Amino acid sequence: MKQTILAVDDTPENLDILKGILTPDYTLKVAIKGEMALKIARNQQPDLILLDIMMPEMDGYEVCRILKSDPKTAPIPVVFVTAMSETTNERTGFEVGAVDYITKPVQPDLVRARVKTHLALSDQQRTCRMLVKRRTEELEKSQRAAIDMLGEAGHFNDTDTGVHIWRMADFCGALARAIGWSVERAEMLELAAPMHDTGKLGISDTILKAPRKLTRDEFEIIKTHTTIGYDILKKSTSPLFTLAAEVALHHHEKWDGSGYPHGLVGEEISEASRIVALADVFDALSMHRPYKEAWPLDKVFEIILKDAGTHFDPHMAETFVAIRDQLESIKSEWDAKEQQEVGE
Repeated sequence: MKQTILAVDDTPENLDILKGILTPDYTLKVAIKGEMALKIARNQQPDLILLDIMMPEMDGYEVCRILKSDPKTAPIPVVFVTAMSETTNERTGFEVGAVDYITKPVQPDLVRARVKTHLALSDQQRTCRMLVKRRTEELEKSQRAAIDMLGEAGHFNDTDTGVHIWRMADFCGALARAIGWSVERAEMLELAAPMHDTGKLGISDTILKAPRKLTRDEFEIIKTHTTIGYDILKKSTSPLFTLAAEVALHHHEKWDGSGYPHGLVGEEISEASRIVALADVFDALSMHRPYKEAWPLDKVFEIILKDAGTHFDPHMAETFVAIRDQLESIKSEWDAKEQQEVGE
């Protein structure tokens, strides 16, 4: 059975050239627009994509970024086929996930060689992924159990639940992918996010469980959970715990600089911390607690938009609201699990 290649170019003549080069050995699908390419990639799962950069409406960089943020299309290798003058920004192409460049006008022998090489590499990587997945299942279970314990320990003295931290983590992953994070990077954030309140281990339960508004001094103590969590998590140099430490330290920073502990402004706050800040507030407002009812989702999304540009990154807030259906689906699944736990 022939392998399938998707060629994307807004110039039909360029597609005809690639057809002539590749159709003897491969099944070729074509698209003249980015949106069309994304639809074909999701529905037909080609083995490799040859992608033009300079296209109207959506350029090749954006197409590649979206492909790499979707679990269904992330593994498909992308090779940019572009004019020599457009290869000056090669770094951008590799940053968004491309594996190679082919310059126009294309040379048939070079195209066939590059395609063959990257298909072979993709097959090897697929096999390696399967082996790694099988061999690390127990390690992943142990890692998740450790994260679960750290996450729940951070909430031991307050009213949040284990379901809360993983539900919030799923919201983080959804938003991260929606703003263009790769699948792998979003998955790491989903593991780091549940540890954002680890520092509450160092806060007295008389403050965390105080049935009243906190005094100014008590609130200053609460603020220290960010630095306490950072000091705990930074002791590991693994990428996961480095990310978790960063998120623990800065998930209470605000876009306008009024947050804590450092009063960072705008993009001074890491993307990961901005994502967790938004997802954490969304989950806190939309969940039931002993001292409050869950807010209606319409009101919660209204607050998210209202606080865009002050509390939240405005682009992230708009994107978060735009994926409302996905977020509601995640919430429904976790709410059902929470009810099941209560029933047991």
